[in-house]
Amino acid sequence: MKNLLNWLMIPVFLLCSFQEKNELYPSGSASAITKNDRIIYLFFKADRNSSGNEKVILQSSRISDGKLKHMPSFDRNEIQKGDFVITLAESGGKEIARQLVKDPLNPELEVYEKDGISRHKASLQNAEFSARFSYSENVQLIKVEKATDSGLQLVFTQKLQR
Repeated sequence: MKNLLNWLMIPVFLLCSFQEKNELYPSGSASAITKNDRIIYLFFKADRNSSGNEKVILQSSRISDGKLKHMPSFDRNEIQKGDFVITLAESGGKEIARQLVKDPLNPELEVYEKDGISRHKASLQNAEFSARFSYSENVQLIKVEKATDSGLQLVFTQKLQR
């Protein structure tokens, strides 16, 4: 009787495990990428002149197939002086996506010493940074704003070239 019960339990467990797998991936293929799943990569360069003003240049942009697993959330309360806010917008100016880039010209470096880890800010004259977003055909405009004491200051605007 015990052996018969064991033989009946194994197929039940197998059947249940396959049932759960089918519910997780109803489309049939777990790794299939649809045509709409694309990522846009934006590569920037920031330069600081002798008077302390920053100039941002879009070096390149790339669009590739794929899907972002995690899109960083944008919270206005996390913006600090010197940070950049990258905004993708439609041609009418409607915002599609925003992302915060911590101050690339003054990165915080960790130094490992005998006493422990300490953090120091480095001041750079130029730096490169990048951002990635889920791609949309509606994206027409890229804006980069710098956080200052008086609010966000526009430092870069460009229409997206495809």
